[in-house]
Amino acid sequence: MVCFFVASLCGAAATSAGEVISGKLRVIDGDSLAIGDVQIRLFGIDAPEVKQTCRTEQGVTWECGVWVGQQVTTRYAGQVARCTTVTTDRYGRTVARCDVDGVDISEELVLDGLAFAYRSYSHDYVLAEKSAAVRDAGLHAHRVQDPSQFRQTRAAGRFPPDPACRIKGNISAKGVRIYHLPGQRDYDRTGIRPETAERWFCTAAEARAAGWRAAKR
Repeated sequence: MVCFFVASLCGAAATSAGEVISGKLRVIDGDSLAIGDVQIRLFGIDAPEVKQTCRTEQGVTWECGVWVGQQVTTRYAGQVARCTTVTTDRYGRTVARCDVDGVDISEELVLDGLAFAYRSYSHDYVLAEKSAAVRDAGLHAHRVQDPSQFRQTRAAGRFPPDPACRIKGNISAKGVRIYHLPGQRDYDRTGIRPETAERWFCTAAEARAAGWRAAKR
C-alpha cells in the first residue's frame, strides 16, 4: 500500500498511526529520512546530531555526526523503503518504523553502532545496542556523548517563548536573514539569540515583511 499526503505549511506531510508510506528514501541525518514531502524520524533510535563531535580513545576529536550521516546516506539514499507510522512528533515529523527489503533500518543502524536505542521512547533496540557495544561496533569504539544530552546542552533559544510563534528568524554568519519553519532541515538545530537581532515570528508573511527570506531546505 502506498500513501500520498498533502504537505502542510512547514513542508512535511501529516500521517496517522498505522498508515504506510512507501518510496525512495532521501537521507536528512543519522536518524531522519524523507520520502517525497514526508519527513520521517526513525522510531526507537537516536543518532548523533550533525554538529556533534566525538573523541577517540586517544582523545582526538572527530566529526562523528557528519560521519554517521554519510554512512546512512551511502546505505539508504535512493533505496525503496516501506515505513509504518507510529506517531507524529512535536515538530510535525512522522515517527515511523522503516524497512528496506524487509530489513528494519533502525535495528541495522543500532547493530552497526551508527545509532543508539532511544530508551525514553522504546526498548525495542536495547539488545541490538548491547550487541554493538560488546563488539565495539561503530561509535562504541569511541567516546560519545548521548545525543539527547548533546541537544540539551545546545537547546538555548531553540524553543519559542510563545507556542503560537514558532518560526525562527536566524541571521547567518554572513548577515543573511533566513527564517526556518518547523519541520525544515535546519529547524531543530537553529537557536535564536535576541541579543544579535534574531527573533521569532508567528507567520511566514510577518517574517518576509521584516526582511527575512525563507530557508531553501
